[in-house]
Amino acid sequence: MTTTSAPAPSVVPAPVAVDAYVIGAGPAGLAVAATLKQRGLHAVVLERATGVGSSWRHHYDRLHLHTPRELSGLPGLPIPKEMRRWVARDDVVRYLELYAAHHGLDVRLGTTVARVDRSPDGQGWSVTLDDGSVLSAPYAVVATGFNHTPREAAVSGIQQFPGRVVMAHDYRTGADLTGLDVLVVGSGNTGTEIAVDAAEHGAARVRLAVRTVPHILRRSAGPYAAQYTGILVRRLPLRLVDRAASLVERVTTPDLSAYGLARPDTGLLSRVVDDNAIPVQDVGIIDAIRSGTVEPVAALESFGSPGGAAVLADGSRLEPDVVVLATGFTQGLEPLVGHLGVLDAKGHPVRSGGATARGAQGLWYIGFSNPISGMLREIAIDARKIALSMALAKNTRITELTGKRL
Repeated sequence: MTTTSAPAPSVVPAPVAVDAYVIGAGPAGLAVAATLKQRGLHAVVLERATGVGSSWRHHYDRLHLHTPRELSGLPGLPIPKEMRRWVARDDVVRYLELYAAHHGLDVRLGTTVARVDRSPDGQGWSVTLDDGSVLSAPYAVVATGFNHTPREAAVSGIQQFPGRVVMAHDYRTGADLTGLDVLVVGSGNTGTEIAVDAAEHGAARVRLAVRTVPHILRRSAGPYAAQYTGILVRRLPLRLVDRAASLVERVTTPDLSAYGLARPDTGLLSRVVDDNAIPVQDVGIIDAIRSGTVEPVAALESFGSPGGAAVLADGSRLEPDVVVLATGFTQGLEPLVGHLGVLDAKGHPVRSGGATARGAQGLWYIGFSNPISGMLREIAIDARKIALSMALAKNTRITELTGKRL
């Protein structure tokens, strides 16, 4: 008689306990998930898009990092040398994909978080997804990004403008602007680069509407990148840095007053601190202004008659074919955490890095500042701080529950 042995039961691995939900799979979210894993903590990264680095995937084609490769890598994996010193947009996306794979991060794509709340037992945090389901863990990290929500341009009469209006968030290339009259509104890094891009693609005329005169710095002087100076001076007294920066600008940046762009009348570090407005890195704007291919003009005030013309602050009227609105971004945190009392009047987290807000212990924020020392560098530093803080918090919690330390 032949007997048939029963098939061996399949072994179902036990679910891994989740220590923290990290909201956002950009550089900040991936960095903090990796540093948590290095400390033995399991983080699940929730990302609304279909790939990591969503914001980078939607930037304009010509964009490169303004910080050098050697100062821009995230914890545990340097940016590969073949991506060169000033890393291109597509290579940044590729690096973030490599980073998530290298660290084996648990990233859940296509998952949108609508709200963060204290968990019902008061011992952790709950994240509510847009489908109504709720996930809970002892800790949470918000890493949805500095450039999360395009800022709406409050320009009166814009509906009357007969031409094409393009948000900088939707701008990819100036290839379709050849022969057209273009007005770029906004003189930050995005606006100045788009203006240069439009001119290089053969726009008939490119004007740059300037409300606050930007500080313009050379991205590097030979091998010395401007970021190194930003790192050195970030902790110095604000007035001292403002004065020193003014002298440096006069020596290194040509006076463009004759071309319609005066010297800035605000302090460089003051603008960073007050407005999160980092200096414009010169990747062509100085030469474009001096050659006349980009013309600075007064700020755009409204659109009006005749025919929806653009009305500038000095009273002049323009009739461009295309208006590109490079008016910046907001963090868009109010729907997510605005009810928790953790945001300041500008909608920024009141605490970031390794610190948590009073009454919201166990909830961290990362990637919501734009320092002159480099955003990616500061993200790497803050990710390590958060991982240490969370590890200590978990150790304290276990000690309180069991009387034993990890």
